[in-house]
Amino acid sequence: MPFVSTTVLCLVFAISDGDTLKVRCPDRNPVTTQVVRLASVDAPERDQPFGWRARKSLSEMTLRKPVRLECREKKDRYGRSLCTAWVTPASCTRASCEYTLDVGHALLTMGLAWWSPQYAREQTAQQRGQYEFSQFEAKARRAGLWRDGDGAVPPWEWRREHPAKHGWPSAAATAGQ
Repeated sequence: MPFVSTTVLCLVFAISDGDTLKVRCPDRNPVTTQVVRLASVDAPERDQPFGWRARKSLSEMTLRKPVRLECREKKDRYGRSLCTAWVTPASCTRASCEYTLDVGHALLTMGLAWWSPQYAREQTAQQRGQYEFSQFEAKARRAGLWRDGDGAVPPWEWRREHPAKHGWPSAAATAGQ
């Protein structure tokens, strides 16, 4: 079961890639800036197919907009906050629909990110069902990165195959250690 340790309203001021936001949180004293990794999804890296498209879509949904972050207690290995990010849909004209769009879930629906069962323990049963179904449906529609069926390489495999691009030692370099 996931543990949401904080919920905070912030403003998105930059997008690093398809699943990473930079935010300023004015309700904290002093105003804090933090890097947020979307929880439970993994978007293609920028130099992977659909990487720039995922980044652009995330930017269109969030850049220079307020976002409600539901962050987990733990951070990822790079020190980024792991959060579910909620924004107001572009079509919203009433206060009742503010912060109702889960950005990570939207990326899955568009076929621009992966959900993996490895994330299941971090989610509620409802979230698991929604994320899994949305990925299944995106695959069936051949949306986004699923255009070529199952030929898309998940980012975690791509990073393992291209370690130098992420500052990691290659498998050959670590074999002698």
